This record gives sequence, C-alpha cells and structure tokens, in this order.
Amino acid sequence: MIKQAGGRLLLQGPVTIGTVSALLTQLRTLLAPGVAVVDFEGVTEVDSAAVALALECLREARKRKLPLSLANLPEAMQHLAELYAVSELLQADAA
Repeated sequence: MIKQAGGRLLLQGPVTIGTVSALLTQLRTLLAPGVAVVDFEGVTEVDSAAVALALECLREARKRKLPLSLANLPEAMQHLAELYAVSELLQADAA
C-alpha cells in the first residue's frame, strides 16, 4: 500500500514479487509534480522486486522530468542492490 503525505509517497507492508505489480500501478498514478520522495520506511519485507520497483520509479520520474529521490531503503534491499550492482543508481537519502 502507498500513502501520500505532502511530497512523499510512503510505501507500507511487503514489497515483493506478489505485491509489486499493484504497487507499480499505484506509484504511476501518484507520481506527479510535487512528489519528490518515495519513502520505504514502512516496508516490512523485500525481495528483488523491490529493487526493480525502485529503479522503475526513478525511470518513470526521469521520463516525466520530475525530480525524485528514494529514502529509508531497508537494509535487505540495499544488500540486493549491491548484489545486482545497481546500488549507485538508487542513491537513497538518509531520511
């Protein structure tokens, strides 16, 4: 699930292969001018689909010419990004 709080999109719950399709649809709808951060603080579980979702968010924002950053990536997601050699692409903010 995703909640919007001002310029932040707050992801909550699992971000896995079973949830990523619905989350991506929701993110594409919510990604608009004024949204500057996708925040993973409320994420409870991740797999490689979470990394793919984050990369797709950044691609979609770039396509729409919107500035977007990622925040509070779960440690497991950071490890997966390192494993797939894409951690530099995610460039998460500390908060």
